[in-house]
Amino acid sequence: MNRVHLLVIDPQNDFCDPKGSLFVGGADTDMKDRLPKMIRRLKGKIEDIHVTLDSHHLVHIAHPIFWKDSKGNHPNPFTLISVSDVEKGVWTTTQPSMYQRGLAYVKALEKNGRYVLCIWPPHCLIGSNGHNVVPELFETLKEWEQEFAMVNFVTKGSNLFTEHYSAIVADVVDPSDPGTQINTSLINTLVNDADIVALCGEASSHCVANTVRDIVNNFGDKKYVNKLVLLTDAMSAVTGFESLSTQFLSDMKTAGVQMSTTTDFLK
Repeated sequence: MNRVHLLVIDPQNDFCDPKGSLFVGGADTDMKDRLPKMIRRLKGKIEDIHVTLDSHHLVHIAHPIFWKDSKGNHPNPFTLISVSDVEKGVWTTTQPSMYQRGLAYVKALEKNGRYVLCIWPPHCLIGSNGHNVVPELFETLKEWEQEFAMVNFVTKGSNLFTEHYSAIVADVVDPSDPGTQINTSLINTLVNDADIVALCGEASSHCVANTVRDIVNNFGDKKYVNKLVLLTDAMSAVTGFESLSTQFLSDMKTAGVQMSTTTDFLK
C-alpha cells in the first residue's frame, strides 16, 4: 500500500478568506470546499499531513513599515522596490541603522533572480486571526487527527529581514538564523517516508511555486520527483501574477511532477 502524504501550503485566513488582508482570488473555494472534501474522501488513505504557516511580524522587510520615501511616506502595498530605488533614495529604510541590510537584501534578490522585492499588505501576523488555518479546513484536519494522527505544522517567515515564500528555504538565507536555511527535516520526510506526495495551497504564483521548485531541486533523483502530484484545482494565483503560476505549472510538468485534481486524486 502506498504511503500518501499531503502538503498544504499556507491555507490561512489572510489568503483564503475574502476579508483577509491578502486574499487570493479563488483560494476560498480551494481551501474551504474542494480540499476538505478530498481529505474526507481519502481519510483512511492519507498517512501524514503537513501544513505550512506563513508567520510574520508587523515589522518585516516586505511590509510597508520597513521602508519610507524622502517625505517619510511608507510604500503602498504591491510597490516593487529595486536595487536602483534603494541606491537612488527613492526608498530607504525607516530605521537608518537597517539601510545596509535592506540594500544587501534587494541586491541578493536581484542576484538570485526569483523576485523583485514586493511590498505586501501586513499579513499572517503571528497571533492574529489572519494567521489561522481557515475554519472549514481546520475542522477537517481535526477529523483526520481523530485517527490518532497529528498534523505537522511548519512555520516560516518570522525573520524580519527576508521573505520566506518557500517552506523549504528563505528567499535570502540569514546565516545567523537556522530557520531560514534548508528545511532538511521536511525534505527527508517526503523523500524517505512517502511514496506519493500531493501538494496544494496558496498561492500558486508564490509560496506554492517556490516550495515545490525547492522540493524538486533538493530531491535530485528523478524517481523522487515523480512521486510529487500537484492538485491543480486546490491552488490559485495572486491577482496580477497569474503568469508566474502558468510558468510554474509548465516547468513542473517538464520536470516530471504529476498533475491531478482533488476529485481525481487516488480515485
